[in-house]
Amino acid sequence: MEILRVVDELVCTRRVPGMQLCALRVLESAQGALSVATDPVGAPAGKWVFVTAGSAARLAMKDATTITDLTICGIIDRWEEEAGNIGTMQNS
Repeated sequence: MEILRVVDELVCTRRVPGMQLCALRVLESAQGALSVATDPVGAPAGKWVFVTAGSAARLAMKDATTITDLTICGIIDRWEEEAGNIGTMQNS
């Protein structure tokens, strides 16, 4: 699993059948690399999320036959970015 920030939603009107109608989000790593992930949780832009990749990403979707290799599994409630683009979790 990785922690990434949601940059924006991605709208694609034409998709292969295995993508269904799942929401897509553009994510950015701390190093600035962009990725696209399926989003079954409804993460808004600007939020930090944790994702799962590879074959486990399909299992995080409601329908495990969805074609994906990166899925948002949850929205992080508290996460502050430190110098050097490294984040730390705060205790509640």
